[in-house]
Amino acid sequence: MIKVSDTAKKKIIDLMKDDGFDASVDYVRVGVKSGGCSGLSYDLKFDKTKSEDDKIFVDNDITIAVEKKSFLYLAGTILEFSGGINGKGFIFNNPNANRTCGCGESFSL
Repeated sequence: MIKVSDTAKKKIIDLMKDDGFDASVDYVRVGVKSGGCSGLSYDLKFDKTKSEDDKIFVDNDITIAVEKKSFLYLAGTILEFSGGINGKGFIFNNPNANRTCGCGESFSL
């Protein structure tokens, strides 16, 4: 399962609305792709459809779609949002990551 913090939920709802999505019916697609300074990087976007290869989770009223192959890397992750002076953006608190880069956008197992 992937969890969504309260601060991430608020930001997701605002961003989805700005991009023409509706958080009550559309998906936050979270995935993992090759790249980044630590080997793997996170991918987050909005989507109106799901595929049969997706695992679907609902946490804190946000529906998350994850491809099965990415889920292996993301199980137990908490999606948070930081708007502090050290940077602004989504943060993936991933218990599976052995090493992360300084910006938190990539990781390795």
